Amino acid sequence: MWCIPSEADCAFVAAMEDVLEVYKRPQDPKRPMVCMDETSKQLIGEIRMPWPARPGDVARFDCEYVRHGTANPFVASEPLACVRQVAVTENRTR
Repeated sequence: MWCIPSEADCAFVAAMEDVLEVYKRPQDPKRPMVCMDETSKQLIGEIRMPWPARPGDVARFDCEYVRHGTANPFVASEPLACVRQVAVTENRTR
């Protein structure tokens, strides 16, 4: 999650406007706009099956879980061309 810091000065705002201008550029096959992101996610499983919900109630889950390691999704997308690639690895390396 990103947010604008409370102590943002004029230089910060100008730099942010420069970044936002990139997203307004028209699509150019010679200079594609590529966005990338990665994260680490813990994989967990249920120890006990959740209780079935009655009509009007929310399903209840036990707070205990079993850990199944981690996964590292890496996403690269070209939003103007509607292209997205996702790779998931077991470990995170450089």
